Amino acid sequence: MQGKQDFITASAPAIAEAQLRKATDTLMRYKAGKSNLENRLVANEQWWKMRHWEMMQENSKPGEAQYTSAWLFNVIISKHADGIQNYPQANILPREEGDKKEAQSLSDIIPCILEQNDFEEVYSDVLWQKLKAGTGVYGIFWDKEKLGGLGDVAIRKMDLLNMFWEPGVTDIQKSRNVFVTEMADEEALKEQYPFLEGKSLSDALTPTKYQYDDHIPTDGKCIVVSWYYKKWQGGKQVVHYCRYVGEHVLFATENEAEFREVGLYDHGKYPFVFDRLFPVEGSPCGFGYIDVCKDAQEQIDILNQGIVKNALMGCQPRYFVREDGSVNEEEFTDWRKPLVHVDGNLGQDSLLAIAPPAMNDLYVTIMNNKIQEMKEVSGNTDASNGTASSGVTAASAIAALQEASGKTSRSATMGAYRAFCRLTEMVIELIRQFYDAPRQFRITGSMGQEEFVSYDNSGIKPQQVGMEFGVDMGYRMPVFDIKVSAQSKNIYTQNSQNELALQLYGQGVFNPQNVDQALMLLETMDFDGREEIMQRGAAQGGMYQQLIAWQQMALSMAQKYEPQMAEGLAQSIMGGMGAAMPAKQPGAEKDIEGITLEDTQEHAVVRKAREQSREASQA
Repeated sequence: MQGKQDFITASAPAIAEAQLRKATDTLMRYKAGKSNLENRLVANEQWWKMRHWEMMQENSKPGEAQYTSAWLFNVIISKHADGIQNYPQANILPREEGDKKEAQSLSDIIPCILEQNDFEEVYSDVLWQKLKAGTGVYGIFWDKEKLGGLGDVAIRKMDLLNMFWEPGVTDIQKSRNVFVTEMADEEALKEQYPFLEGKSLSDALTPTKYQYDDHIPTDGKCIVVSWYYKKWQGGKQVVHYCRYVGEHVLFATENEAEFREVGLYDHGKYPFVFDRLFPVEGSPCGFGYIDVCKDAQEQIDILNQGIVKNALMGCQPRYFVREDGSVNEEEFTDWRKPLVHVDGNLGQDSLLAIAPPAMNDLYVTIMNNKIQEMKEVSGNTDASNGTASSGVTAASAIAALQEASGKTSRSATMGAYRAFCRLTEMVIELIRQFYDAPRQFRITGSMGQEEFVSYDNSGIKPQQVGMEFGVDMGYRMPVFDIKVSAQSKNIYTQNSQNELALQLYGQGVFNPQNVDQALMLLETMDFDGREEIMQRGAAQGGMYQQLIAWQQMALSMAQKYEPQMAEGLAQSIMGGMGAAMPAKQPGAEKDIEGITLEDTQEHAVVRKAREQSREASQA
């Protein structure tokens, strides 16, 4: 609800200037509580941009060359690549039998909603933020201006510098208040809200900013605050929202009759999801790879600077020169001149070369050890980047090394999946609350075909259970479980799974007559898609058993009423599903005198069995 809101004056509003002053005091207290975090975020951004010599002034001298290496940068981009490779997708599962259709519909349309929000880019930006700062934050809102005023879900990356919460809480949902600030142009704000004309929009809050490369003026700007807070109303906790600038309310849910009792969102949560990398106690934020590896990066750069300086000293020789020496110094230092003039005799002590200090190999070894230390600590080893030690040449061996070295990346990926699960839950709740009018979606079916579907929230809204023994059973809310998996896998994993499928096919696992043994085998295995294969195998096995039963019934009836066809039918059954059925004999279906009603029914069964058996043989 961060789009343009209509300001509606009301008598005795619940949120007025007094409440805003109190909220601003709370905001200032929250900001003071996260000052250390803000300083760390600003410093980490400089390390990410490889401007960290500014953070190491005690180790540098004015005018001295500052060499930077990108080992820490390489750690972050490698981890980011791992996260992108495991881009998540959600499978919505019902908790009750009657909700299967809605669960399948949600599984189809939620990827469309994410695509409309450019979620791939949002996911990438949040992942960068998580690796650099230690925490990535999603914002999941309802934007009523989307789709021409129909409204839809909006998902954005949030900036930690502009978010404020109660100091000491680990779960953001347990904070009494959450504030989000943004810089806005005063003239544009007054055009949007005419009642602000002629009023002061100044604020005591001075937001912390990153050290930008460009000069960003703040003249004519003001701070707009989005204030989220929770209250107990009607026996449940609801979340309210107020957007204000200075001491002027732009929108407040408690001032609107539509939201006064129910709050902003029916799910009763703050619309934010925190994705921490390495958690710390007493904060919803964690720390990232820059915090872990920056000391090693600093030592690598200092050692690298010393080694480069020593090499430059050896490349450019220096000399002691007597004050009364007769050498023309200008010509001597100009290597382009073949002749150097001297005045008088040239003594051996007129010039004396200065021997540069010899570089011990130990220092290079120490720097290489520091580089290796960073690789081991961050889990960004050579094997994880596709480089194997000498003697390892097999693709399977290299893949095994990559799999073993990727444990830290998988741990971070699981944390991202948990955050994505909470994000998907909020998206479902917004659909449940706001999708009163149907929306149109284009989805891709399991066979690659495009389908156009319409969806609204009628199937997931609270549903009346009815009366039981004269007692109203109230309402039930369709609840769903969310299973998150990687949308795509690396090439080696895909090839391995394809090879496994070919091996299973070659061993006859997919043959319906082997269904019992195949299910026992699959139960002992673990690979993606195993459950679906087991379900399809069980279904095919059931159809095969039913076909065998019909064939046996057809053979029994043929032996009783049509002996001339029995032998051919038996051969067809024994020959398998691909064997041809014998041609129908002339007069085989003529009436027989003295046949009973029961015999007539059995004869009909014979004909039906023969037709199904013929269709099966043709298939």
